[in-house]
Parts: sequence; structure tokens; C-alpha cells
Amino acid sequence: QVQLEESGGGLVQAGGSLRLSCRATGRYFHNYSLAWFRQAPGKEREFVAGISWNAGRLVYSDSVKGRFTISRDNAKNLVFLQMNSLKPEDTAVYSCAAGLLSPAQVVEGPYEIWGRGTPVTVSS
Repeated sequence: QVQLEESGGGLVQAGGSLRLSCRATGRYFHNYSLAWFRQAPGKEREFVAGISWNAGRLVYSDSVKGRFTISRDNAKNLVFLQMNSLKPEDTAVYSCAAGLLSPAQVVEGPYEIWGRGTPVTVSS
């Protein structure tokens, strides 16, 4: 089973960019579908982006489509979230998640493994 650890969060001005990374330890990373979720203060956790185990399916929420890009490097056990044109409403704690899922399950999951999250704050 893999374990996940996020990095790359921070404070950025509106319109700026950040690149989040999630490093996995453990075996069989390449078998896992991966996703980024976020939770803003006082709000429910929401799906942001997902990538299937074979990178054949990439899915984005409507709120980030065209601005965020998810990618993975199976050789290095890494998944990334490139975030461009950031807005104050993107402020949240971002967490990566992994699951042994088919491409059709990338949005709904269920994701069994979660990182602790990295905070992103976008100032106006």
C-alpha cells in the first residue's frame, strides 16, 4: 500500500501560479488512480482533478478546467497539480488521494489512501 505526502502549497497573489507535488512511498504506485481534492474553510471537500492509473483519463472540475493540469510520473512515484491563473476562491487545503480504481471511477472513487494536505492561499 502506498502512503502520500503533499508539498508545494503557499501564499500567492491572484493570477499567479503554484505547482503542487504529491510523493508516494510504497509499491505498485503505477496501479493507482490519483486525484487532488481541496477543502476550503467551512466548506465540504471537493474533487479538483483526477488521473487514471494509465494516465488515459484526466478529469477536472468545472471550476478549475482550463487553469489546472494534473500529471503523474510513475518512474518517480509523483503526481502533480499545476495551478495557473489562481483566484481567491481557490484558497483551500489541497490533498492528494490514491485508489485502485478503473478510469471510469476517477471522479467518484472511492479513494482509500489520503495525504495530510498542503495549504494554498490566494490573495486578492
